Amino acid sequence: MKQELKQLVLQAIGALRESGKLPSDFVAPTFVIERTRSREHGDFATNAAMMMAKAAGRKPLDIATDLVEALTASPLVGKVEIAGPGFINFFLAPAAFHAEIDRALAETDRYGHNRDGGGRTAGVEYVSANPTGPLHVGHGRAAAIGDSIGRLLHATGYKVFREFYYNDAGVQIANLALSTQCRAKGIAPDEAGWPESGYRGDYIAEVARAFLAKESVEADGETVTASGNADDLDDVRRFAVAYLRREQDLDLKAFGVSFDTYYLESSLYSEGKVEETVRELVAHGHTYEEGGALWLRSTDFGDDKDRVMRKSDGTYTYFLPDVAYHRTKWQRGYERAITELGSDHHGSLARVKAGLQALDAGIPKNWPEYVLHQMVTVMRGGEEVKISKRAGSYVTLRDLIDEAGRDATRYFLIARKADSQLVFDIDLARSQSNDNPVYYIQYAHARACRVFRELADRGLSTDRGNGLAKLPLLDTEHEQALMVELSRYPEVVEAAGINLEPHLIAQYLRELAGALHSYYHEHKWIVDDADLRDARLTLVAATQQVLRNGLDLLGISAPESM
Repeated sequence: MKQELKQLVLQAIGALRESGKLPSDFVAPTFVIERTRSREHGDFATNAAMMMAKAAGRKPLDIATDLVEALTASPLVGKVEIAGPGFINFFLAPAAFHAEIDRALAETDRYGHNRDGGGRTAGVEYVSANPTGPLHVGHGRAAAIGDSIGRLLHATGYKVFREFYYNDAGVQIANLALSTQCRAKGIAPDEAGWPESGYRGDYIAEVARAFLAKESVEADGETVTASGNADDLDDVRRFAVAYLRREQDLDLKAFGVSFDTYYLESSLYSEGKVEETVRELVAHGHTYEEGGALWLRSTDFGDDKDRVMRKSDGTYTYFLPDVAYHRTKWQRGYERAITELGSDHHGSLARVKAGLQALDAGIPKNWPEYVLHQMVTVMRGGEEVKISKRAGSYVTLRDLIDEAGRDATRYFLIARKADSQLVFDIDLARSQSNDNPVYYIQYAHARACRVFRELADRGLSTDRGNGLAKLPLLDTEHEQALMVELSRYPEVVEAAGINLEPHLIAQYLRELAGALHSYYHEHKWIVDDADLRDARLTLVAATQQVLRNGLDLLGISAPESM
């Protein structure tokens, strides 16, 4: 609808140029078409006249008057009014909402999709947890947001690749190996010989037992078999990493999350990508040596200070492999690279972008893009839950899935904007009440499905073609409200895709579900009048389709019965 209204305004501007009311070389400025806050002021409004006023050298109100007079008649527009200093308000005709119902039913699971991405390639990286323990609730929020962003980008015309970056090198992996080795040798936390930064969760004991039993595990297509020799620290490390990678993969599978690519940090070293990146940075003159260390002159690219890349002892700082890794993304053809991270990583973003700019490889300044999520507080019985028996010091993703179910966990972790702190109330997520938003939405879909089963049980059927033709019969307040809400879906998908904000879909679905539930409580859907019945069930079927489409964008099921 917004696009059609925009075209009407652009055609009117063209007509004013031709009539001489605007200069022949007048260029239409950027203007917006947006929903009004209240339908008393129309369904949509535009600020086109006010945006044109300065360039045209005329009063906005005069331009608005001319634009309204020049608008081509459209069956989608009932009337047009000028308001305030020059806003133009559009009141849509019922036919506009009827056409949207027809579209929803005709396009089925593709309804709401658009081609904004133009087939460009987008790489979405998310979770990327160190393989040092079970995934925690923060990883779960990253998984829910990142997976939904991937679904949104696909729905808006991108070719999407989902990527998991495994930090399988460095100090944390060394601590994992030492912790597992100690457990294998019978040393428990708090006993003499336990590493100062060792991992204390019960899962380390599980890994050690599997290692001593010479078990085999498969992770990312590779099988690793333990030697059972606790003195072989390299073998302990290799097995522990594989074991926990498999555990994380199982957690993500239970969460309905998958990836196209698993990229290992260790491969950046084994394949020479880090050294290659250093050589490129040195060759382009953006480095210098001081105090025996190699520095990146990152202040040349907006960073607040220069950064050490290679320390005086010859080891690399952690941001350098990040630059090397993102360089591979550019080389692999990711026209957009989106990384979902916890907000605690905020400090590293500027230096990574600076490093990429210093490569002088034609990488855009706003590449990659970051979506940062805030922490999650888990509550049960009105009290914060901080630990898991298995993990020892944090709540795991599997804990939430086991207690609340996959759908509720995904919805609750998506429901608020990523940069907002989130409270996950386990009791609410488990409840089967209208206060539980995911239950409320899924029940709306199930309610729509049930009415069609009831129709069949009564020996009746519905004629979709007749229903579309009889939509003008739907003139009650609740029917009008539901049609307006349904028509918003393509705009919400577009906005969520542009802004990388899947919570907009979650919020919209709750509002759409509310409109359907209200309609159900106020009006019978299966009535004796066949024409009215067909019209009402056609509206219900379209709403059912939109609920299913929106839930799918969030990776949440649409049950047919509850």
